[in-house]
Amino acid sequence: MSERVKAKKKSPAPNAAAKTEAALPVLEPVEMLRWAWTQLTSMRTALFLLLLLAVAAVPGSLFPQRPINPSIVTQYIKDHPDYGKLLDSLQLYDVYSSAWFSAIYILLFISLIGCVVPRAIAHYKAMRSHPPRTPKRLSRLPEYGTLVVPADAGLPASDAIRSAAGVLKKRGYRVEVRDDDGARPSLGAERGFAKEVGNLVFHTSLIGVLVSVAVGGLLGYSGQRILVEGDTFVNTLVGYDQFTPGTNFQSSQLQPYSIQLDKFAVTFDRESKGKFGQPIDFTADVTTKETPDSPAKQEVLKVNDPVNLGGTSVYLTGNGYAPMVTIRDGAGNVAMQGPVVAKLQGENYYSSVVIKVPDARPAQLGFVGFFLPTAFVTDAGVSFSGDPDLFNPQLTLNSYYGDLGLDKGSPQNVFELDVSKLTPLNARNLAAGGITLAPGGTYTLPDGKGSISFDGVKRYVGVDIHHNPGQLYALIFALLAVAGLVTSLYVNRRRVWVRTGTHKDGRTMVEYGLLARGEDHRLAAEAAAVRKLLSEEWQLEAEDTQQTPSRQGDNGADSVTTPAGPTGPKKDQ
Repeated sequence: MSERVKAKKKSPAPNAAAKTEAALPVLEPVEMLRWAWTQLTSMRTALFLLLLLAVAAVPGSLFPQRPINPSIVTQYIKDHPDYGKLLDSLQLYDVYSSAWFSAIYILLFISLIGCVVPRAIAHYKAMRSHPPRTPKRLSRLPEYGTLVVPADAGLPASDAIRSAAGVLKKRGYRVEVRDDDGARPSLGAERGFAKEVGNLVFHTSLIGVLVSVAVGGLLGYSGQRILVEGDTFVNTLVGYDQFTPGTNFQSSQLQPYSIQLDKFAVTFDRESKGKFGQPIDFTADVTTKETPDSPAKQEVLKVNDPVNLGGTSVYLTGNGYAPMVTIRDGAGNVAMQGPVVAKLQGENYYSSVVIKVPDARPAQLGFVGFFLPTAFVTDAGVSFSGDPDLFNPQLTLNSYYGDLGLDKGSPQNVFELDVSKLTPLNARNLAAGGITLAPGGTYTLPDGKGSISFDGVKRYVGVDIHHNPGQLYALIFALLAVAGLVTSLYVNRRRVWVRTGTHKDGRTMVEYGLLARGEDHRLAAEAAAVRKLLSEEWQLEAEDTQQTPSRQGDNGADSVTTPAGPTGPKKDQ
């Protein structure tokens, strides 16, 4: 007998055996696609992709980007031969146009659309649907109260419910009156649909921002140009010193406007002790033309106050001095004449100067030195700039001759000169010494190589030119996103039910309840406001409008409210 019992205990239960033998259903391709679409269009996935997009943009600030400056990327790869090419294969020098960044961007775009469209359809149906039916026990709601209309007021229950409907409509509720409850008519009211509308506007605006940014990256462009006083910039590809086009940029997008720098003025601080000599204001007077046939227009270009032309914005980003020089070669011919942009290097507009003269004969000439707006010389013979303004301008140079390497067609930096393959003519450590010129001075180069004259000084400005067709739309959608977010945070979805009945002594008994969809800390204040409006509508005195205290149980579902005083409704009502 005991063996049989043991055998029965060891044998597996039928249910357990069935579970072990049960096989999970296999998803068909269509079902798999439906599951993948559900996962992609969930709000959790959209938030994850948004975070992933922000993380994916980080390498763009850690490594040089090829669209901005290809030469820096090339030099970076040369300086880091161990991992430079690996980073290039991972497209870390072209982050924002890389395949993996574009994939995240497109998936986020699809996910947001998949989230917004179904929610918009569901919300549209909810706005057109009727308010929920009136609960049988309003006392279970989080906010509950009663009112009593005296018999001598002559207000039957049906009129009271319609009067309450008018009050709630004025407060912005969508109201439905129900007279199918026999002697106890009721109404259901609902408001706060703007909360979900704001939420949808927020997510739709995010899609708009993504589209606007994409349009700007595809069709926009940017460039830089240095303008010396008197120079004119025409918006053509050859007019830029540096140009960065969008992915789908076409040269036909360039509108042929022009901008001429007439005068540039800098105001320096001459009063503050700690900031004496520092620039405090920059003003560029320019003449612009929208088209070649348009009339000229005088405008002022200042920092953070761009000039807008042909859908582009021209920003003032830099400035400095441009010494005017005339260089003659060994045959006495003018090999170069005009301004030379001096690159700022230190305080008080201490600037480096590089001059390349490939047309000089019999040998090409090169000059390297510095320009001082207000030159001072120490006891050791070292020159420095004592003030940023032009009180004592001085041009100090070393000269070289030989092959500048420009005839080979290789690009060079205009602010740098490789002197390793050149023969020096002038330097402080040579017998000829260095070249030091004041405005109007001329220096004859050794060995009959020519001469250089310092004719004067002009100012120059650096301008950034940006064209982004999606910029305005991105701003509009960003503002809409903020407005939608604020609306969704501060508007609450609320429902109100009111039920009326007639007491046997002729009084009209009114009970009402409020329920919020989600957490609403202002629901009690809304209940007090509704009670006050109903009391004023029916001209009830204070003792007839005493608030019935509500007691909330778990989630407000098991609370029971007992009417206060003899004016409360009876159970059978």
